[in-house]
Amino acid sequence: MPLIVQKYGGSSVADAGKIKNVARRIAAAKDKGDQVVVVVSAMGDKTDELLDLAYRISESPDSRELDALVSTGEVVSATLLTMALKAMGYEAISLTGAQAGIRTDATYSRARILKIESKRVVGELEKGNIVIVAGFQGITEELDVTTLGRGGSDTTAVALAASLGAEVCQIYTDVEGVYTADPRLVPGAQRLSEIGYEEMLELASYGAKVMHSRAVELGGLSGIPILVASSFTDSPGTLIHGGASMEMRNKVSSVAHDLDVAKITVVGVPDRPGIAAAIFEPLAAADVSVDTIVQNASIENITDLTFTVAKGQLTKALEVVKPISESIGARDCIGDSKLGKVSIVGTGMQDAPGYAARMFQTLSEQGINIQLISTSEIRITCIIDEAKVKDAVRALHQAFELDKNK
Repeated sequence: MPLIVQKYGGSSVADAGKIKNVARRIAAAKDKGDQVVVVVSAMGDKTDELLDLAYRISESPDSRELDALVSTGEVVSATLLTMALKAMGYEAISLTGAQAGIRTDATYSRARILKIESKRVVGELEKGNIVIVAGFQGITEELDVTTLGRGGSDTTAVALAASLGAEVCQIYTDVEGVYTADPRLVPGAQRLSEIGYEEMLELASYGAKVMHSRAVELGGLSGIPILVASSFTDSPGTLIHGGASMEMRNKVSSVAHDLDVAKITVVGVPDRPGIAAAIFEPLAAADVSVDTIVQNASIENITDLTFTVAKGQLTKALEVVKPISESIGARDCIGDSKLGKVSIVGTGMQDAPGYAARMFQTLSEQGINIQLISTSEIRITCIIDEAKVKDAVRALHQAFELDKNK
């Protein structure tokens, strides 16, 4: 009997009516003869509401207790969805992350899955049950509840699919798949019928919100096909898989953007061994994640060092770096939070010239100044003024003719 894993996001289970709609979709899969495991997110904005409540109680809530609190949102969704299925006459059971055997490290609010002890899930499937698992959460060796951070329910679903040997992991959300750009910015954006893990990982890492990068990476490592589709329509969605993408060969497949970008420049840095380590090791110790790093060419053994962080980490990063910049004899340390990034992604860029030139020319024609550039084999990213990001996305989508990807 085929086994599938489905995941439903918060917008899909936001109220009683939507939960009943999801139950009907799950029932349809069960009626086809599939074994079904379902992962659910918290209803609507419940996680944000719980976080807001916690910070009204305490300016600095304990991390262990905070994870225990916010994990309850997914438990509520799982139990209500199970009730809906039972009311329809289907055998179903809800499990917390702990009951489903999801074991994590003890890094609260952004825990990593170490292993999945799937005996309980398998046992329930053998009884004929539909298994509903609370996403976004796990449990440590000390039996403390942890949460997996942003996109955690996606990660839960793909990890369960890999552990159980599922045929596919279906991610249902409020969009109809992966698009050539954000359709809210570009009305002519086209849904992709398929995309490779590598391209999707770049898109997820550089601004596309449809899936989290950790889930895509896990899917690629385990070889689990991932279908991204809407829970509100019958659109076929987008299949993320390891095969070659026939429709997107030799061209840019998508434009991604991200407004969560801040920049720090250490000005007048002495160019000698050990300086970079002196800056970035303390940032790592402070749990500040650094993205793009650019160092200017040294003139008279003096250089400038620039790097980007998430806007929410700018203050912490400056608190770490400013004392270091003074101690190493740098002239200044400057932060800028009014930035964004725009990226073009496509496997076709690996072996064909001209993509970077066309991107830079397009931005130039729009009067958009490029502050930093970052690349991979299949991606080119430009850091620009946040006010120009929307114009950049639209111009690049047109320049690379992505509206014709039908």
